[in-house]
Amino acid sequence: MRCLICKQGETRPGNVTVTLHRDETVVIIKAVPADVCENCGEYYLSQEVTSQVLKMAEDACRKGVEVEIMRFAA
Repeated sequence: MRCLICKQGETRPGNVTVTLHRDETVVIIKAVPADVCENCGEYYLSQEVTSQVLKMAEDACRKGVEVEIMRFAA
């Protein structure tokens, strides 16, 4: 797929680190599977992966953590 941001690069399968912020909570999820632009590094998550990432972040917020760093588990 051609990158929607830079419009120059093609995306390739890879892994990224996703950082999410909500109020006073920061959630960092490592090794998230994504399609990554070979030119600018922009990444695109599938719907399934996005759902899992958001659930992981929501769980961290519910626990009341300030900073949570975790590895993505498929």
